[in-house]
Amino acid sequence: MAREVEISRLDLRYQEYRMRNGAQEARLLVSITERGIEEPLEGVDREGASILLNGFKRYRCARRLGIATAPYVSMGEDEAKGILSLLRIGNHRSLSILEQAGFIDELKKVHRMNVAEIAQSLCRSKGWVSMRLGLIGEMTEGVREKLLSGAFPVYPYMYTLRRFMRMNSASKAQVEEFVVGLSGKKLSVREIEQLAHGYFQGPESFREQIRNGNVALPLEWVKQGPEDGRECNAHERALLKDMEILQSYMQRVMGKSLDPKLKSPGFHARANLLAGGMLSRAGAFLDTLKGIYDRSGKA
Repeated sequence: MAREVEISRLDLRYQEYRMRNGAQEARLLVSITERGIEEPLEGVDREGASILLNGFKRYRCARRLGIATAPYVSMGEDEAKGILSLLRIGNHRSLSILEQAGFIDELKKVHRMNVAEIAQSLCRSKGWVSMRLGLIGEMTEGVREKLLSGAFPVYPYMYTLRRFMRMNSASKAQVEEFVVGLSGKKLSVREIEQLAHGYFQGPESFREQIRNGNVALPLEWVKQGPEDGRECNAHERALLKDMEILQSYMQRVMGKSLDPKLKSPGFHARANLLAGGMLSRAGAFLDTLKGIYDRSGKA
């Protein structure tokens, strides 16, 4: 049964767990102006406080309109059970995968529920729960804040940036720099994907522009160049492919070389020979790269 609560007294600790959508909130504001708050807010009552779990858009609209009270339905007095209830009806309430992941992470870290317990409570598989915990675990707080605030779209993070993290060993810090640099720029998914290729596979000058929040010049660069080599002849495509492979293996060698498991005498003997051979060619190789870079930059 719904009751009226003073919105100024609601506990908003979970507000940052929910996605913001400016367009949806604007439409909701018009609706509430005309008809009031029709659907009750939802939360749990604990130790005299009403902790809001669902209805943050309605709450913000009410504050903007100067509405003092709102209908509210309690989901009980147990915070964990309230979160589980919200997750169970998440498909109906359209909880995003990122919102689901945040609440599941809360159940695990704060309420000490393990993967099996969460899965059983939600009638989901352990894989479903683990995938969402992994999603939260691989992102920094800075990235999570930009995604939830709507400053950076979730889709390109899920299906473009995470691919670079898995296949190109992009670090969490690099991904955060990219997300922060492009946040609020109102770019299309296609533009973000193009910039991601340049950022994670291109030169340092490209990354520097993104880190500084300058996207006009990098966008011009990626739009000028052929995306898949169709405008290149066979010799050019072959060299570009070799350079892509080389760049990938450079990143892999730099990352793996720090592994403390690399300690056997046989490894050190072989690695010393290989490293010596590569170092003997390093000067000529760098001169070649500089030549390619200078010529291509002037083309």
